[in-house]
Amino acid sequence: MNRLASETSPYLRQHQDNPVDWFAWGDPAFAEARARNVPVLLSVGYSACHWCHVMAHECFEDAEVAERMNASFVNVKVDREERPDVDAIYMDAVQAMTGRGGWPMTVFMTPTGEPFYGGTYYPREQFLKLLDAVDDVWHNRPADVTKNVTTLVAAIDATANLKPSDDLPSVEQMNTCVQLLGRAHDAEHGGFGSTPKFPTTANLELMLRAYMSSGSEGAKRVLQTTLDAMASGGIYDHLGGGFARYSTDREWLVPHFEKMLYDQALMAKTYLHGLVVLRVPAWRQVVQETVEYVVNTMMHPEGGFFSAEDADSLDDDGNSVEGRFYTWTPDEIRAALPDVKPEVIEEALAWWNITDEGNWEGRSIPNRLHARGELERNDAMNYIRHRLVQARATRPRPAVDDKVILEWNALFLSTLSEAAGVFAHRPWLDAAITNAEFLLRELRGPDGRWYRTWHADGEPRARHAALAADHAALVDAFTRLAEASGQARWIEEAQQVADTMLDYFFDPSNGGLFTTAEDAEALVVRQKDIIDSATPSANSHGALALYRLASLTGELRYAHQADRMLQLIAAQIADKPTSFSNALLATDVRRRGATEVAITGDRPDLVRIAQSIWRPDIVLAWGEPYDGPMWEGRSDGLAYVCKDHVCKQPATTPEEFAEMLLGRPVTIRDSAVRADANGTDDSDPNTE
Repeated sequence: MNRLASETSPYLRQHQDNPVDWFAWGDPAFAEARARNVPVLLSVGYSACHWCHVMAHECFEDAEVAERMNASFVNVKVDREERPDVDAIYMDAVQAMTGRGGWPMTVFMTPTGEPFYGGTYYPREQFLKLLDAVDDVWHNRPADVTKNVTTLVAAIDATANLKPSDDLPSVEQMNTCVQLLGRAHDAEHGGFGSTPKFPTTANLELMLRAYMSSGSEGAKRVLQTTLDAMASGGIYDHLGGGFARYSTDREWLVPHFEKMLYDQALMAKTYLHGLVVLRVPAWRQVVQETVEYVVNTMMHPEGGFFSAEDADSLDDDGNSVEGRFYTWTPDEIRAALPDVKPEVIEEALAWWNITDEGNWEGRSIPNRLHARGELERNDAMNYIRHRLVQARATRPRPAVDDKVILEWNALFLSTLSEAAGVFAHRPWLDAAITNAEFLLRELRGPDGRWYRTWHADGEPRARHAALAADHAALVDAFTRLAEASGQARWIEEAQQVADTMLDYFFDPSNGGLFTTAEDAEALVVRQKDIIDSATPSANSHGALALYRLASLTGELRYAHQADRMLQLIAAQIADKPTSFSNALLATDVRRRGATEVAITGDRPDLVRIAQSIWRPDIVLAWGEPYDGPMWEGRSDGLAYVCKDHVCKQPATTPEEFAEMLLGRPVTIRDSAVRADANGTDDSDPNTE
């Protein structure tokens, strides 16, 4: 019997009609395996994963394969986005066995959850042979199973037993990481390494920090080359906005077409920071279009942001084809624009490099790689883009994974709050507040504990206990929203989340956050999330969020616990510094100390300057006062700039305030933003 129909995950529901007798993760599956004395076959994926769909079609929809699976195994299907704690444990096992990982992930384990073999994608014939081989080993070679279990459990339990360093990560470690990234940089096409290429925003943020610290032209080249190349390539959706998950080539031309919420959050934030610091006007457009894509396309009416859009969509013959929604032929462009002058159509074809030959499987992915970095469109191309978006909307759209994930929503909420401040765009701030209120209303239980996922059709709608990464991202998001809105309630909410995180996830012995809460379901091991990968690790993100919260509230215990998180990480950095870029960013904030800015009374001109001059060490209090040293002994109508709550003479004019923040005289003309936020203004950012 397939048991997935009652699940809320769109990925699990995609498998509800398989002939495989799927269980969701939980005690019933393991009890069944113990009763039958058979292994558990764990299959992990996510809804936007192209190769997950391929293996599902080749294997899980096949009657012979399903019969073999049902006869010899208890089969468990997991959505890695719902249960990253489960995914992380068994991905570590697969990587220990094979040296690589990815999805779909296939793991064979004992009825008590201990892994003994695994891999990723298997085509049908290979998978059938594997099923027979594992069944034979289980029944006829138990010693081999035990040997593998012993080795793999030791590997997956490694982070739980890490010992901390006596100090934080060092300046030398940060410099080493920057040097390694410089050597790994692809000077021709941007990014790091060869293929596939992932955006690795934490690495780019670290290079930005290096440039801000030293003025390094090398760091600046890495940033400009990479950000221009990604925004010019096919990994960026030049019509609808937003980024695909990664590029399959060096040039950033051909993406894996799925769009993930966390990528939009992290990419938009990196381009926002690059815009403010490096003053590249074209990146303004990238931020606008990415934010608008999420707000207009991926937001539930009640306020939550959806998780992802699939890579595949239907072609004209009803076949599911990767990238079909996003690619064009010249004839399709002409058909979509029957009333447009031929010379304008030809200009559009040249602008987006849409040719008869195509650049991917006979079709063209719109891009600007032939004019890298030249992204700002004239009025005619803006009009054509608008018309093509309308035409594209008539195509079958890729499936949306419409579950709401707390961590990813918090990541985007943080970016949306920052962008609303820099752009002075009230609709974005309103959307941020709507999202934050949704999270409080829908994903926090009556006992104050948080859930990781939500789905409108679920009963209950919110499920799965939130993890350390959810809490870390939420502390940061609520803090950023307080800075963007001037509403004191978000500092109070950030403190409540921080206290819950430390009460239930913090390790008092060795420091750091465990992935799961102390009262959570017991898995085969209890890990700690310390590696910065596609998203920041729970410990690096938690440390950064706690440092900023400590500066805003004066609660030094937050900074002390953040120190212990980074001390745990510090002992691991030497082995692979580039896996800890976000931890090094947090360390940089700690070592430099926060610059505390408080603006009292009704001074929107001073608030505008503070929000538009981005510096990683600044924390901002304005609007509604709350308890703490940021507000003690302040007179109205002034801007205070402080270190460790020791303040300079307060500023009364925008010029004085901007000079205090930037360390140089500033001329304020029409607005502080135009002078010092590098080309941003308060016009409507909707370019549709």
